[in-house]
Amino acid sequence: MPRGARLDAPGTLHHVIIRGIEKGNIVRDDEDRKEFLRRMGELAQGTGTSIYAFALMTNHAHVLLKSGEQGLSTFMRRLLSGYAQYFNRRHRRVGHLFQNRYKSIICEEEAYFDKLVAYIHLNPLRAGLVNSFEELASYPWCSHAVMMNKVHCTWLGREYVLQFFGDKEGEARRAYVEYLEEEAGINREKELSGGGLLRSHGGWSNVLSMRKHGVKALSDDRILGGDSFVREVLQEAEDQGEQLLSADERAQRIASDIENACRKEGITVAVLRSGSRKGRLPAIRKELAEKFVHEYGLSLAETARQLWVTTSAVSHMVR
Repeated sequence: MPRGARLDAPGTLHHVIIRGIEKGNIVRDDEDRKEFLRRMGELAQGTGTSIYAFALMTNHAHVLLKSGEQGLSTFMRRLLSGYAQYFNRRHRRVGHLFQNRYKSIICEEEAYFDKLVAYIHLNPLRAGLVNSFEELASYPWCSHAVMMNKVHCTWLGREYVLQFFGDKEGEARRAYVEYLEEEAGINREKELSGGGLLRSHGGWSNVLSMRKHGVKALSDDRILGGDSFVREVLQEAEDQGEQLLSADERAQRIASDIENACRKEGITVAVLRSGSRKGRLPAIRKELAEKFVHEYGLSLAETARQLWVTTSAVSHMVR
């Protein structure tokens, strides 16, 4: 089988987990579910992102994908910010919809692709959203129904998934179903969903926390794979000249950047975060927003929190 590319170069395989803020719902009815999948599909086609499996639950979602030319960060930022704006308009609510940071786990394709597909597809069954494999086969909010030809989805890499189970359609689908039934008896939550996982901040520039000295590759839970795969990912990050910052180091740099920008302009942090648009305040916020999003990989929502502005304002700044 083909091997996944490294980091967030086009073709990097990611298991992405999206959760509602404070465990809140990210969908309320089928109209929301249709809209989320519509946006994800259109954006995938527009950015060259390959999607192989998804399970849209009530307060979270799982997606298995390979990043396109623009990388994972751009894809996720556009998907989540666009959908959150739709959701808030429709339900007449304000505030953030998603947790600060989605989880993204870089995965070794050879060793884990079939396990990840099965794990994601079994989520609705394990959560009790469906009661049997028969119901799961027709459940439209999980791509298992696409595998079973019960739901048509042009943007899902159905054939790519089936090739892991056989060369011919019928044979591959039967092998896939048998494998799914076997996996139903195995608990891979900690292994595949990242027990103790510190999520990357959305993209290959944030393969975090591996210091140049002291931390072994095998201890980096943001990468799902064997020792050689983990070492390759981290070595490639270093070769690309990326700074591998821990979450604490990143937070310290953000705070320092804000303080330095304010000191340079002779203002206080409180003034910067006041919402005022006097003088150079909009330009300062824009400079900081661009740095936080493009260099540090922060989400639009987290950048908005740091600058005390709206997510849509940050989106406009970095567009």
